Amino acid sequence: MSGEPRIVEREEQPYVGIRSRVPMAGLGPAIDRSFPQVFDRLAADGIPPAGPPLVRFNVIDMERELDIEVGVPVSSPPPHRGQIVSGTLPAGRYGVITDTGPYEGLVGANEALQQWGVANGLRWAMSASPAGDRFESRFESYLTDPAEEPDPQRRVTEVAHLIADA
Repeated sequence: MSGEPRIVEREEQPYVGIRSRVPMAGLGPAIDRSFPQVFDRLAADGIPPAGPPLVRFNVIDMERELDIEVGVPVSSPPPHRGQIVSGTLPAGRYGVITDTGPYEGLVGANEALQQWGVANGLRWAMSASPAGDRFESRFESYLTDPAEEPDPQRRVTEVAHLIADA
C-alpha cells in the first residue's frame, strides 16, 4: 500500500554503485547481485553508508531495457575501483511516495506518483531518447532491510522523481 504523494526538498547526495543495463525481468537479479558487491567495497574501504540503499533509474524502456545504478549513499565517494562508480543525486524538489509492502508493488507506486504529478501540473526532470525515457534523477530508497524484516508486507520503500525547474 502506498502513502500519499508529496513534494520534498532534497540536498545533493553522493553515492557509490554498480551500473547495469537489464530487461525489467532482470531487475531483481541485478539488485541481488549488486548490493553485496557495493557493501563489500564500502566495508573494505572503511566507508559507512550515509543512508538507505537505493536503485537509480537513469533510462527506462519497460519493453526493452533499464539503465540502472544499484547503490548506497555516502558522505564522500571513494576513488573509482573496478565496476563501482560514483554518482550524485542532484539537489532539488522531488515528488515522493512511500510504499509499504512487497517490492512487486513498486511499479504501482511509481505509476501512482506519476499520475499524481500529472494531476498536479508537475513536470518530471526527464527527456525522451532513442533508448527510452532518460531521467535526471529517479530512484527508489529501500528503507527496510530485508535481513531485519523478513515479512515483505512490512517493507518500506520510498520512490522519488526529481521535478523539473519551472
